Amino acid sequence: MNNAHSAGKRSGLLLLLLPLQAASVAGLGLLVTGPLAGRWPLSVEDGVNQALADRREILVTAVSAGMSQLAATESIVTLTLVAVLALLLVPGVPRVHRWRDAAFLAGSVAAQSAVFLLVTVVVGRARPDVSHLDAAPPTSSFPSGHVGAATALFGGLAVLAAGRLSGARRVLVVGLLLLVPTAVAVSRVYRGMHHPSDVVVGLLNGGCTLLVMAYALLRSTPGTRTPAGLAAPRTRPDDTRAAHIATTRIPATAPTAPTAPAGPRRAVVVRHPHGCDDGTAARVRDLLRGHGRTDQVWTSTTAEEPAGALAARVAEADTDLVVVCGGDGTVRACADVLSGGGIPLVIVPCGTGNLLARNLRLPTDPDTALREALAGTTVGIDLGRIHGDGLVPTRFTVMAGAGFDAAMVRDASARLKRRLGWAAYVLSALRHLGDPRMRLSVRLDGGAPLERRARMVVLGNVGSLQGGLPLLPDARPDSGRLEVVLLDPRGVTGWLAAARHLLTRSAARASGPCLSGGQDRRAAHGALEYFSAGRIDLRFARPQPRELDGDAFAAGTRLTAEVEPGALRVCLPVREPAEPIAAAGPVRAADGAEEPDGARGTARPPARTGRPDGVR
Repeated sequence: MNNAHSAGKRSGLLLLLLPLQAASVAGLGLLVTGPLAGRWPLSVEDGVNQALADRREILVTAVSAGMSQLAATESIVTLTLVAVLALLLVPGVPRVHRWRDAAFLAGSVAAQSAVFLLVTVVVGRARPDVSHLDAAPPTSSFPSGHVGAATALFGGLAVLAAGRLSGARRVLVVGLLLLVPTAVAVSRVYRGMHHPSDVVVGLLNGGCTLLVMAYALLRSTPGTRTPAGLAAPRTRPDDTRAAHIATTRIPATAPTAPTAPAGPRRAVVVRHPHGCDDGTAARVRDLLRGHGRTDQVWTSTTAEEPAGALAARVAEADTDLVVVCGGDGTVRACADVLSGGGIPLVIVPCGTGNLLARNLRLPTDPDTALREALAGTTVGIDLGRIHGDGLVPTRFTVMAGAGFDAAMVRDASARLKRRLGWAAYVLSALRHLGDPRMRLSVRLDGGAPLERRARMVVLGNVGSLQGGLPLLPDARPDSGRLEVVLLDPRGVTGWLAAARHLLTRSAARASGPCLSGGQDRRAAHGALEYFSAGRIDLRFARPQPRELDGDAFAAGTRLTAEVEPGALRVCLPVREPAEPIAAAGPVRAADGAEEPDGARGTARPPARTGRPDGVR
């Protein structure tokens, strides 16, 4: 049994302690409200509450109100979301650690809340018989939900801070964070909302949840030890071999800079008017001129023409470069036009997600991405052709999906996307966590249909989401196949198992050879199921929301996708000779110079004479 499998099994067993914790807290609550109610120290609790109520002062009351509000449900949810986003975006930390820490914090808060709600169903305890300074919620006084939530959130932050800070700063930050739950506990008793034993058990409930989640998510990942004493991922020999097979290295003779063009050549620039502002457009224009591209034709996208007038421009003989300034949706529309032709595409990431650019490891800064691409090489990557009921034949470069992810894309606020970027999708996803499962059939390469239930299905040409999360770890844009994943978590443990599996895979991207058509692989105790094929036919029992490369499409009951190997030529920066890239294919200098030796092993896709007309 390998390390990852053993760690996953240990994590699953550790998470089973949470139901045991809920039962223990409920049993303690039944003792407190039953046989032990009249015994010391419970017998003196009423006197403590009355004494505090008789000695209330304006300043202390104001401070206690702030602490009580800090631990209210709305505040805890908001602060948790902010903290999770901050953990995902913190610079200088390996992405597997970012996702692991975010999952630990969010999981701790969610698990504590689940235990609290289960206990209040079993235990019913009236609140203290004194005047209440806050509105009394309908739940039992035992245990304190405010204190438990504050312990899970601020205690979780203290655990993470202890692993990242050192010296006096660690002592100060960790100490201040741990003071918050204690202050909340005192405030809730002072305000007449809880008996002292309620807040004590609230502290224990939050602390036990942190202990379980820390051992399940922070200490069980196989690998070497970090400075904080937590386990870090370790690459296994099989992972290294598979990663070597799954990538292609740029030849040492690849050109590092373009030669000056022999004469004026036309570059068509497709601009998304909202993603690419005037300042970025001006810099793009200047950079192109600096590389000899004085003949530029600009076209803006619209809702009716997501690729602008690109189709008409590529039909003109003197166009030999297309520059896309936009997000994944704009890149997808332009790739649909260029599929099968010889005109290379330069991606200037100006969108919300920019997943294709990230998977191809392009710089995230638009100016740098353009500058390095113009001085780089062209590489052939695959595209996916897709059609369905109510969906005209088109192509995708990143992923297509139906169910949960499509509903998330569809309902993400445009205003929040402009303000928060891809984090807006996280907020939208929270609204759909309780959506019902769908019934579907999956047919791979014309084989027998496989009947399944799932919350979502995703077809991928590339595999990573934001932050490097490998939703489809075997997907490569030069593999000549499409990867498929079904997500079907059952309850909180299912979501945690799926999250942990994906976080672990972000440290060891390759887990074995690519799957052949018709083979499947389950992971995360059945919450994830993977397939691989050149053609995928999906049928849904009921219409499902659908999305392509982050754009929502009308709901439907069918999707059929096929891979187009090497159909799109993309300009990529030159890598170091020993540095692998995600894509492979025919290599040509971005300025049109001859391909270097060793870069002609892949045949160039056949040229097309017009706009794509759908699935062939």
